Amino acid sequence: MQPGARAPAPAALLPAQDLVNTLDLEAERDLLGSPADLRRWAKEHAVSGHSFGADDLADTIEFREALRDVCLSHTGVEIPAASSAALDRLLRRAPLLLSVDTAGASVRPADGLGGAEAVVAMVAAGIAQATADGSWPRLKACASDRCRWVYYDRSPSGRSRWCTMAICGSRAKMRAYRERSKA
Repeated sequence: MQPGARAPAPAALLPAQDLVNTLDLEAERDLLGSPADLRRWAKEHAVSGHSFGADDLADTIEFREALRDVCLSHTGVEIPAASSAALDRLLRRAPLLLSVDTAGASVRPADGLGGAEAVVAMVAAGIAQATADGSWPRLKACASDRCRWVYYDRSPSGRSRWCTMAICGSRAKMRAYRERSKA
């Protein structure tokens, strides 16, 4: 919808938010239109030194859309079975390593991953960290079918449904008002 409409997600979730928001549904603009675009995005997110082909692009886009569905589920919508299956398959190919020291435990992508697996593992490591600190459920997809922009819900109650109340929230409320007025 509109980048910057809300404060960005915490650092651990920023790669997931940035990945999902490479597709702007309303503007019909996809920042991952080619393997070169994916390489550029990965480099910006410290996943460099990998080659990315057409299969990597397809897997990353599938991962992106499955993540969008999970973020939408944080507003109370069920995750489609196909998205759960895609996540299971893609995450299985992108293992994480657990490290334990005096400060606690952390996860990181396994060594030797390349292409889409490196991107998936990097995003998954951030999600694992955010799950541990409780912030993962606040990464949400806008409830507007035309938008689905992923934002971080910083509201006190954590019950926000739209990327921005000024646009998507107002549109939804106006539609509901018009429907009630017709009745």
